[in-house]
Amino acid sequence: MAGNSRRKGAMRKPGTKKGAVAGSGGQKSKGLEGKGPTPRATKRPGHPAQRKAVAQQKAQQRRAAAKDKPTAELVAGRNPVVECLRAMVPTTALYVQIGVDADERVTEAVRLAADRGISVLEVSKPELDRLTGGALHQGLSLQMPPFEYAHPDELLEVARESVEPALLVALDGVTDPRNLGAVIRSAAAFGADGVLLPQRRSAGITAVAWRTSAGTAAKIPVAVATNLTRTLRQYAAEGLMVVGLDADGTISVDELSLATSPLVVVVGSEGRGLSRLVREACDETVSIPMSAGVESLNASVAAGVVLAEVSRRRRAAGRT
Repeated sequence: MAGNSRRKGAMRKPGTKKGAVAGSGGQKSKGLEGKGPTPRATKRPGHPAQRKAVAQQKAQQRRAAAKDKPTAELVAGRNPVVECLRAMVPTTALYVQIGVDADERVTEAVRLAADRGISVLEVSKPELDRLTGGALHQGLSLQMPPFEYAHPDELLEVARESVEPALLVALDGVTDPRNLGAVIRSAAAFGADGVLLPQRRSAGITAVAWRTSAGTAAKIPVAVATNLTRTLRQYAAEGLMVVGLDADGTISVDELSLATSPLVVVVGSEGRGLSRLVREACDETVSIPMSAGVESLNASVAAGVVLAEVSRRRRAAGRT
């Protein structure tokens, strides 16, 4: 037979025989090359686990985006609502429970809202419970729009346009909105050009901060810095001196000769004080002399003391 013939040209060449060949596993050699370990189920396109992982990742991205985006705030309770309306807190709507017992606070809230042209909406108790997240609303709730923060560069622009030397206030780790509101009020009272907050580990402009500021949060720009230390260094490069309040300050507030210079006053938290990096960015650290036995002042009180001294020195310099 031709296949078994030993004549030249009658024998098949090696590797061309059809069917199984010894040592090949029945396939060509390239078919035996490994494809590596099997990927995890979450990495296999089309696998249910992979589709679930992608969906979870997208949901996490949406939550992160929603967290970064400012949202409206609801103030619940008769006293808080009336206090916000008296303080002229920006408001978009007043929710009143249908059939609520209308005492003097409810009457005043409705009157103040009507005088300012704020929408007064009557809603059922279940709906008001849902809107306030189950908080004790007593039949009243107030909706505040998200606060519009300035950019740190805008504070510099405002300071440059001022006749007086620049005066900015920065907060480092102040997480109590009452302290924040009080600092804003002191900053406005003593002629500061703006207030700077860090993006993290800081209170924001909430209804509590608005009320404590007595409405001055609408009169002075409040900016948010992504990185407080970097922003302070940027301000220093623009010619501003950076002074930090610290219990172990290198000088006393009585020796604050930089008060008449373009200045940034940095206020730390009551317990922790200034963070290490922020302290290193300061040109000087200032302490407030106190009686023995008193550990520290409230952050807003300390800010008020230093800002008052800065204002006094600038007035004195203006008279000479």
